[in-house]
Amino acid sequence: MRLTRRHLILTLPTLAATGRAWGEVRGLSEAINKAGRQRMLSQRAAKAYLALGQRVRPEQAEKVLAESMALFERQLAELKAFAPTDAVRQLYAQLQPAWAGYRTALTAAPASRPGADAVLAGAGQVLRLAHLATLELEKLSGHGAGRLVNLSGRQRMLSQRMGALYLGASWGIQPAANVKQLDEARAEFVQAHRQLKAAPETTAAIRAELDMAEQQFGFFESALRTLHEGQAGLQASADVFTTSERILQLMEGVTGLYASLD
Repeated sequence: MRLTRRHLILTLPTLAATGRAWGEVRGLSEAINKAGRQRMLSQRAAKAYLALGQRVRPEQAEKVLAESMALFERQLAELKAFAPTDAVRQLYAQLQPAWAGYRTALTAAPASRPGADAVLAGAGQVLRLAHLATLELEKLSGHGAGRLVNLSGRQRMLSQRMGALYLGASWGIQPAANVKQLDEARAEFVQAHRQLKAAPETTAAIRAELDMAEQQFGFFESALRTLHEGQAGLQASADVFTTSERILQLMEGVTGLYASLD
């Protein structure tokens, strides 16, 4: 199971261009999309750090880490400026220092096994606050499209969370706990994917993208299973890294299509 280099190169410019092309938040669907993307970026940065520490696709991981941090910073400023209620403003006020601490853990020293614990703790705290802010924004949308933007956007996060959990477990970081959380994230991804495909708002174009994501998830699962089979290694970790990027790219497009339904 292997992705082509062409697929690997396509993913990064897609997200980087997204961050450059959009500026201020122009409505609730876009706010939910960006808020949900912050969840994903918290896990993508951790995945990249763990990959760097283990020399898994190091050049690619370095680019992913730098891109993820820059996009998180930019979107955090945009979301804070947009925040339409006190509840949302308070959550972003909490997220700012949590992000600052996480960013320090990511950048204070070269990626290492001793530094990984602080990175994973920071990733979890940032994920929690970013998710709460996304839910608050979804409540304000008042229609099905907002729910689907949140749900499909969470799939982006789960793709990166599974990658980070795999790389953590393969590095000997609480392997039993990480494998358990990995299995839970996998089950959540599969269930949410079914919900998206069955939603009445899902158009033929969106369903086609979901079908492609489902195909890539089959490759992803093959790599993930190496943890259970005791066959985790550098090649399996590289496959997990690259396939999670491909799923992210596809679900990024799906989430944008749902956001455009508003």
